[in-house]
Amino acid sequence: MVPNLYLVLGGILFVWLLILTIFFWQMFSHYSRLAKGANNKNLKSILEDILSKIDLHNKDIESIKKYCDNLERDGLLHVQKIGLHRFNPFKDTGGDQSFSLSLVDGSDTGIIISALYSRSGTRWYAKRVVNGKGVEYELTDEEKKVLKETKKES
Repeated sequence: MVPNLYLVLGGILFVWLLILTIFFWQMFSHYSRLAKGANNKNLKSILEDILSKIDLHNKDIESIKKYCDNLERDGLLHVQKIGLHRFNPFKDTGGDQSFSLSLVDGSDTGIIISALYSRSGTRWYAKRVVNGKGVEYELTDEEKKVLKETKKES
């Protein structure tokens, strides 16, 4: 009976060693793939290099984010929306010879230029606009319309 017990224990030990060998082989091959091309460095130095590169890349990403935020903020100050509306302010003249032209940035700040055509001549007006509202002078219906049209396009 005792020799059978030794055979069973020997078999269990053999299977256990076989399983450990397979796990060791898998771990060794995985380590070899990780360390491939690392010029005989150990795993610790490879991981430290990777972590230092990650820190460097994170710093680069942060600086790129700041740069993009600055570009976006500066871009809001440039003319982004242009609108043109032609109309006829006087019923005695033919055609839509008068117009309003809006040149505004991302926050609807800029200018509106209006030209009123009549038989006696053309009069030009320029109004400053801040946040979609006239500053010194009230906007006419046509100027409000052209400003509203520029908002739809954006």
